[in-house]
Amino acid sequence: MSPVQLAFKVLRADRRTRTATLLTAVGVAVATGLVLLLLSLPFATQARAERAVWQEQYGSRDGGTPTLSISSSTDFFDGRRIDRVDVAQLAGGAALPAGVPKFPAPGEVLVSPELFQAMNRLPASQLADRFPGKVVGTLGEDALRFPDQLVALVGHSPETMPVNANERNGFVPPSEARVDALLTLLAGVGVVVLLVPSLVLVASSARLIAARREQRLAALRLAGATPGQVVSITAAETGIAAVAGALLGWAISPLLWSLARLVRWDGGTWLAGDFRVPVGLTVFVLVAVPALVLLAAVLGLRRVVSNPVGAVVQHTPKPLRWWRLLSLPATALFFFFAIEQGDDVNLILLGLGLMIASAMLVGPYVTAVIGGFFVSRWRKPSALLAGRRLRNDPRGAYRASAGVVLAVFTGSMALTLMPSFDAMAGGGGTYRDSVLSVDTSGERAGTIAAQANATLERYNLPARAVSMPEVTLKSVNGSTYTGVVVSCADAVQLYRVQATCTGPGIYSTHDLELGGFRVAGDYDAEGVPFAAGTAVKPMTQTDDDGYAPLIIDPAVMPAGVVPSYARVAVDTTPADRELVRTALVGAAGGESVYSRELYLDGQRDQLDDLRRVTVIGVTVAAVLAGCSAAIATAGSVMDRRRTFGALMAAGTPTRVLSRALRMEAALPALVATIGSGLLGMIAGLGLFSIIQESQNASAVISPWLAAPVVLGFAVAVLAASVCTPALNRVRAEPLANE
Repeated sequence: MSPVQLAFKVLRADRRTRTATLLTAVGVAVATGLVLLLLSLPFATQARAERAVWQEQYGSRDGGTPTLSISSSTDFFDGRRIDRVDVAQLAGGAALPAGVPKFPAPGEVLVSPELFQAMNRLPASQLADRFPGKVVGTLGEDALRFPDQLVALVGHSPETMPVNANERNGFVPPSEARVDALLTLLAGVGVVVLLVPSLVLVASSARLIAARREQRLAALRLAGATPGQVVSITAAETGIAAVAGALLGWAISPLLWSLARLVRWDGGTWLAGDFRVPVGLTVFVLVAVPALVLLAAVLGLRRVVSNPVGAVVQHTPKPLRWWRLLSLPATALFFFFAIEQGDDVNLILLGLGLMIASAMLVGPYVTAVIGGFFVSRWRKPSALLAGRRLRNDPRGAYRASAGVVLAVFTGSMALTLMPSFDAMAGGGGTYRDSVLSVDTSGERAGTIAAQANATLERYNLPARAVSMPEVTLKSVNGSTYTGVVVSCADAVQLYRVQATCTGPGIYSTHDLELGGFRVAGDYDAEGVPFAAGTAVKPMTQTDDDGYAPLIIDPAVMPAGVVPSYARVAVDTTPADRELVRTALVGAAGGESVYSRELYLDGQRDQLDDLRRVTVIGVTVAAVLAGCSAAIATAGSVMDRRRTFGALMAAGTPTRVLSRALRMEAALPALVATIGSGLLGMIAGLGLFSIIQESQNASAVISPWLAAPVVLGFAVAVLAASVCTPALNRVRAEPLANE
């Protein structure tokens, strides 16, 4: 009889083996599905970028005769981002990107379906007036980063294009699209911190009947089976579950991708076809995951192969050595060495994986120490039973806590990073939060301000745009300052400054000896001195993170200065903000309108994305940990059916055994979760140090760091509660069956 035939025969005959095989297959399916999902994330971001790269103004490759002029800008409506692309055709032959039905002529606009619906739903003064011309079509999904993206493609003549427009030989091609580096890094971290709990779940399922199978294999070995035959039988038994689980995981991966497409990232959801894994990589996963499970099963046969008599009588395993403790500082040193090496992501992920692996080495030793403490100090029956179990089989006792440890590690690392990232967000800025502004040329500033004010007047709004030429003050010793020409009253309303306006002059946040300075229209122009007696007056900056230019009252500006650049700004209220924005965007003609939303856009999206990914990752890790802990506890009861049956037959109450089993699970879990919480915090601080120096930021240690430890301990205790039903099942079966 071949090993495979024997494995199927055992499956047909033994109900417990069927249960363990089914749970192992489920564990392998979960691991395979998660790996395929995480590996698909970089390809999903690549697909997104390929669809939307035509919206970029600049690309790495350009050349030949320009066929179009293009300008990209960002706008906001009701807190949502609008991507605007202004184009003008310079010559024929510009290939259209996929999903763009036509090249818009001057006065024509193409919009995304979501933007089209919003434009038709709202008054023109709130949205539609921002896009001059007639809407002549909508963009297809192939032209959008995500299905609900707000995009407008506005046609111009070359003369009406924004001043910062770029001339290219066609749109930026999909070949220049790049994957999202942050999500790729998170996917790598996810493979490390979620694959291991998945494998722990597989190992816990496989251990459900470990003792029973070990005795059966040892009996075969004593009956004359060779080590190779024993290994083949085990490989066949495990292989059936592993292969079936891997195929099941592959089969459910489209379902996981369907769920993942609903999770927002970088401002939106995903298209159904974004998630994919190349065939070669899929085959590698379908081979590698079962191979790892088989390897673990074969390595677990060492005692059966080398000492079948010991396996039959279940000799006490050798005690663990103290050197296991050294693995923790050694791997931590390697992790920080990888961080010091710079931006080698693979080396950092390797260091992170080694730190997690070190917890697997240290955990059983600490469990044995706890067991020894119990046996020497406490005399209650349940405590003695738990202590002897922890001391004599620390590997088996720690198995129930292994998944919880990894979940706590992941949660602690995330809760170290997130408050630190939150502390970096926000900050000041040049203008007050309520101000909208446009940076433009000195020539266009007056026109933009006049058009915006005409529209504001038509909307019956009191707000008015202010044109502020920008100049440079240069001293004879080389010092330079940037100044804006605006009245003190307007400056106080628009900028993050405070001043007592006492008439014309130059308002400055620092001491300034005006006699040595000349004022010029730009940095390279010849300067003109101020009139004698021009006063320099104090001004206070209200936000240390912001920037305050010199405020130059128009009355003291010398004649002959022609500013090259200027700013147009207008203050808003919550009630009129969208209307004022419409007026300013419409007047700017495609030039970017700066606002607080734009300043915080990148920070807000990234923090929201990180929070979302963190919650999902920690939740999945906690569920996997709880399942593996529950299965490991049930397996522990099954492994010791003979012992528990004998104790019950001798009169030991079930509640005493239940208490002992809960103590077995809870006490190592308490110590292990505290240790893994500290380890996760150290890993989080290490990862944060990568950006800490460049951002001049400090790490934030939040009291919420204790939350994963508390939750992890609670999950371990709840999972251990399955021991009572398992014991009741043992009590219901005749002891003679064992």
